[in-house]
Amino acid sequence: METYDVVIVGGGPGGLSAAYSAYRNGAKKILVLERDRELGGILQQCIHNGFGLHHFHAELTGPGYAGRCIDLVKDKPEIETMTDTMVLDVSQDKVVTAVNPQQGLFTVRGRTVILTMGCRERTRGAIRTAGERPAGVFTAGAAQRMVNMEGYLPGKKIVILGSGDIGLIMARRMTLEGCKVQAVCEICPYSNGLTRNMVQCLYDFDIPLYLSHTILKIKGRDRVEGVTVAKVDARMRPIPGTEFDIDCDTLLLSVGLIPENELSRAAGVEIAPFTNGPKVDQHRQTSLPGIYAAGNVVHVHDLVDFVSDEADIAGKFAALDAQGRLEPVVSTVAVKLVDGVRTCVPQVLHLPREGEATRLFMRVGAPARKVTLEVKCGGEVLVKRLFPVVKPSEMITLDIPADKTAVMKDEITVGLKAD
Repeated sequence: METYDVVIVGGGPGGLSAAYSAYRNGAKKILVLERDRELGGILQQCIHNGFGLHHFHAELTGPGYAGRCIDLVKDKPEIETMTDTMVLDVSQDKVVTAVNPQQGLFTVRGRTVILTMGCRERTRGAIRTAGERPAGVFTAGAAQRMVNMEGYLPGKKIVILGSGDIGLIMARRMTLEGCKVQAVCEICPYSNGLTRNMVQCLYDFDIPLYLSHTILKIKGRDRVEGVTVAKVDARMRPIPGTEFDIDCDTLLLSVGLIPENELSRAAGVEIAPFTNGPKVDQHRQTSLPGIYAAGNVVHVHDLVDFVSDEADIAGKFAALDAQGRLEPVVSTVAVKLVDGVRTCVPQVLHLPREGEATRLFMRVGAPARKVTLEVKCGGEVLVKRLFPVVKPSEMITLDIPADKTAVMKDEITVGLKAD
């Protein structure tokens, strides 16, 4: 069995960024395993621009961003990549079992392993929408691949359920292809996409947005003929008497993303509530020593730039771990969420004696204006940051300097305070 310093499961932007970071931090033998026929992940079908402003300081398309990540790892003898390779199992002792057409079933061992499998879309079955099973119901990502990579239109008269970023981008994409987007329906009283996508994809094209609305029924037997929409109350229950019909031949679903953690669960990695991803420390090490995770497999990001930033962290410390160069841990600090903060990564800090600069990635539970994010330990405010606006759809970050983490004991709380 061949042994590598770092084995990375997933060759999207997270996996490639982690590989390059591991290379820069001294790893001599790195393997990236990707199930698709090419590297780059989902970015290859995202032909719109807006990627890379933070990480590469340039405005790129999805394939452009993927190309930059691929360029980082190519022509480096320390980094080996295998495409068209499906990983079947990751064991607690870091043995990875995979299969591909060239080698058949094979196993490799990693001194460390990084999980960067990304996420998948929720489907109609996950939201249990009533109706027959007609043609014309797609997830927004499936429709995006159909249009951008396969060259087919899913339909002509479109309704989109959910205002996530993929749904908003597909509203614009279908309009540019000559289709009529009848409406975007969102069950929440606020949009679940980035503000820039709301403006550029809906408002600029006069596409109707129905907030606090959901689809009760899909009409049609052989092909979608329309949908029945209703307003919902504060508990997201349909309000009787508010129903109305919208004619369409296609329904696109943008109703959330789920981290791909079947391999993580099978390995015995502890999964965090709310994020549905591995519980990780500030190095992105999971509950299993030597197994790290980064990107959308940990928690769903709104910007791929943050995926690369997080993968840089995982790659660095996985490489140091493989070389036995990690500083010894002298204290473990739990991260507790209070007052409006819904999720935070990392969920625990494993700190050396001198402390360590750490960045927290968070999402709030509801929109708010003029709030201060505070990190407290023992009632004392260690770090705070003012935010003019916070939204559940937009990740927020807070940097904690090393001198502040050095004084942390047992537990810190992270919460919002209204100004």
